[in-house]
Amino acid sequence: MNRSLNDKIPPESLLSNKPDISIVIPLFNEQQNVNGLVDDIKQALSQAEFSYEVILVDDGSVDATWSQLQLVRDRLPGLQLIRLRRNFGQTAAMSAGFDHARGDVIIPMDGDLQNDPADIPRLLDKLREGYDVVSGWRKNRHDDLLTRKVPSWIANSVIGAITGVHLHDYGCTLKAYHRDVVKHIRLYGEMHRFIPALASWTGASVAEVVVNHRPRRHGKTKYGLGRTFKVILDLITVKFLGTFSTRPLHVFGIIGLFSVIFSLLTGLTMIFQKLRYGIDMSGNPLLVLSAVLGMMSIQFLLMGLLAEMLSRTYHESQNKPTYIVREIVGGRRIVSDSPKEESVHG
Repeated sequence: MNRSLNDKIPPESLLSNKPDISIVIPLFNEQQNVNGLVDDIKQALSQAEFSYEVILVDDGSVDATWSQLQLVRDRLPGLQLIRLRRNFGQTAAMSAGFDHARGDVIIPMDGDLQNDPADIPRLLDKLREGYDVVSGWRKNRHDDLLTRKVPSWIANSVIGAITGVHLHDYGCTLKAYHRDVVKHIRLYGEMHRFIPALASWTGASVAEVVVNHRPRRHGKTKYGLGRTFKVILDLITVKFLGTFSTRPLHVFGIIGLFSVIFSLLTGLTMIFQKLRYGIDMSGNPLLVLSAVLGMMSIQFLLMGLLAEMLSRTYHESQNKPTYIVREIVGGRRIVSDSPKEESVHG
């Protein structure tokens, strides 16, 4: 940061060119919550010892959300309004806010008033301990048990088991990220909930803090059981991209090799049955199974080779490295394609 979060900052610096904190809030049909949201943020951060900006992203609302946002634009210092052309979804709206954020710490929140802005200083306190990502944990949730809590408990367990990053509450939007962590992450689908796992795979340290969760005052939730299936599909994508994006043949190739093995086993079993018991091969279902497994093995191996080619094209065409550097101390580095070297001062 330009200044430490521990430093006291005069109120007039809240309008500085580069704030310390960027608060990103996606909104979709939340016209009744806009005023309360702005008032809560203003009250919670009135004595803040850091500069901040608030980015409110209208994700194609079809009610009066945008009109309400324009009415409150002068009530909060450092307020920026972004309006998307249509409803792209929470992940896309959050990504738009991240792209326009200027702070060294980015804090997303929900716009339904269930996240408490008063928890922001607690997230920052945890960041000061040396963590790169701090995730909120809604320990006492004010949501429906069967449609929200139970699916969330199951999802958190599955996500933790698959990603290896165990959090109590992946679905809590209220989190704190150092800017250099999220700037490498591109979000699609419903992947905003997986940012802690994606960040952890790049070497970021992740912590969790219990936060306040308030009952919804106005409007109705936009999420139901149907969203669970989308999360599962995105989880498969995240796992594949995080583990096998640079070596996809290891996935498809292994499946292909197992298909070859089972194809051979079924074929040999069929031949044994013919020689030993005289069972007709043409009417034996193992013949079909062996042929299908053999074709599957060829297809998976070819898919793996194509995926390898696409992966290499993706990284090489964009000159995109397969690693992320945390810092460089001392030494020398190569500049461009020239044999000249340039000193790196740490």
